[in-house]
Amino acid sequence: MTSLFDPAVFGKIALSNRLVMAPMTRNRARPGGEATELMAEYYAQRATAGLIITEGTQPSAVGQGFLDTPGMYTPEHVTAWRAVTDRVHAEGGRIVVQLMHAGRIGHPLLYADGHRSVAPSAITPAGQTFTPEGPKDYLEPRALTLAEITATIEDYAASARAAVEAGFDGVQIHAGNGFLPHQFLARNTNRRTDGYGGTVENRVRFTLEVVEAVAATIGNERTALRISPANPFNDIAEGDSEAIYSKLVPALPNLAFLETCEIVARPLTTLVRQLWKGNLIVNPHSAPDAFPASVAAGQEVLDAGLADAVSLGALFLANPDLPARVHAGGPYTAADEATFYGGDHRGFTDYPRLAG
Repeated sequence: MTSLFDPAVFGKIALSNRLVMAPMTRNRARPGGEATELMAEYYAQRATAGLIITEGTQPSAVGQGFLDTPGMYTPEHVTAWRAVTDRVHAEGGRIVVQLMHAGRIGHPLLYADGHRSVAPSAITPAGQTFTPEGPKDYLEPRALTLAEITATIEDYAASARAAVEAGFDGVQIHAGNGFLPHQFLARNTNRRTDGYGGTVENRVRFTLEVVEAVAATIGNERTALRISPANPFNDIAEGDSEAIYSKLVPALPNLAFLETCEIVARPLTTLVRQLWKGNLIVNPHSAPDAFPASVAAGQEVLDAGLADAVSLGALFLANPDLPARVHAGGPYTAADEATFYGGDHRGFTDYPRLAG
């Protein structure tokens, strides 16, 4: 039986245990997208995780979706993130950056040049985003041209190269939660009639090409992917989830790992496990009342052979020494949802550790 405390090797990334810190947007970067000293402290505090996956980090200015999220596409970003990775490594931790292009999720008020967000197709998402002028409805995005799709793939590769320069142990491409690759996968957001739309084969093409470009740049053993099958977040309706992932997963090259964020879709998690022979991380939510993901749920997917490691979000957010608490059987601090997004150190770096 696999234990949460068994070490593992995922590609070129050595994990001291199988408790992975899930990626969580915290909106505390500088306006230019640079990581801060407070972010370095936040991640260093959680370095006893087997692996840290950072918050979503845009690979280009066009890829930003939210206020005060970090970037990885300028020399200043590299320098700022280097301070984070150095701190984590000094504490014995391992950390990969999640590259997240938000696609149609965004607003011109977030950007210095006021550009319109881009997407596979010009379809307006339902909902609002928080801007410097307060909450605003999403606007109709602009459909990417074929040349722009090629340039976007190149942006991912360049960002991955910058991430390695910044000291990251690897890169995870975010292809879930309604962001750009997921928008290409889903029927309701991809109405293209060219080679990137229509059939399932065409809709998985963008994600595969991004993965292949990043792997060719930094090596397969440092490249990872995150998916979230059947996740309706950000106004997504995949329409044919089983067909999408039956086509996407077997077509992926060998990677350091694949992570699946389970959104009450255990049959799809089982399908992914059957199709993916490499290292699989599961963020487990098997039922509507299984949020946030728990330690028990993590051990359950390990015991069932559905995962090689488990990613936990809110528990790591509120318990910087989570592996020690799991080993001790608790207690666990509850996360303060009011401080999840933006702000200062409160609800960020001030969560307590176990006494003694």
